[in-house]
Amino acid sequence: MPQAPVIACLDLEGVLVPEIWINVAERTGIEALRATTRDIPDYDVLMKQRLRILEEHGLGIADIQAVIAGMGPLPGAHEFLDWLRERIQVVILSDTFYDFAEPLMRQLAWPTLFCHQLEIDPSGRVTGYHLRLPDPKRRAVLAFRELAFRTIAAGDSYNDTTMLAEADAGILFRPPPNVVAEFPQFPVSEDYESLRLAFEEAIGRLAG
Repeated sequence: MPQAPVIACLDLEGVLVPEIWINVAERTGIEALRATTRDIPDYDVLMKQRLRILEEHGLGIADIQAVIAGMGPLPGAHEFLDWLRERIQVVILSDTFYDFAEPLMRQLAWPTLFCHQLEIDPSGRVTGYHLRLPDPKRRAVLAFRELAFRTIAAGDSYNDTTMLAEADAGILFRPPPNVVAEFPQFPVSEDYESLRLAFEEAIGRLAG
């Protein structure tokens, strides 16, 4: 029986592009918008906090998209992604929103992206959000397994850890110290060169 093919499942923000909400916080001067899943593990709590802050400050989708338009991939991310896509298939599993992601996906040569959708009213106010599924990253990895794929996952935050645990190999990339301390079972890469080595090791092990 042939060996199952391998898919890389990558987080987006913090792995390939900067954190969108941190950039919004820096542009608007609203410090509370700096919070990410590195700080607040419960994504629903985090998003409700963000929506409340946007409403309080009268910020809409156009304000966020204006910040994203000036963003680009992290230095070295495009080259790493090109390297990885030459070796195995790659899927981006992200808790961002399609309403945000297009400018960044264009700069990364349009990798496949699974993420969520915002609820936006006719005036441009962000009134809610819709997740594909609860714990979508882990469930995507489970679905790939049911399709007879093996997975190598990389992420940086609390909301990536269930994906990393479910994958055949999981890697933390530039995680904050609190995530490293709570999840010591995952190897840590601090730059793209070490991330390449971690993927090479995992690919070789799964192919062995």
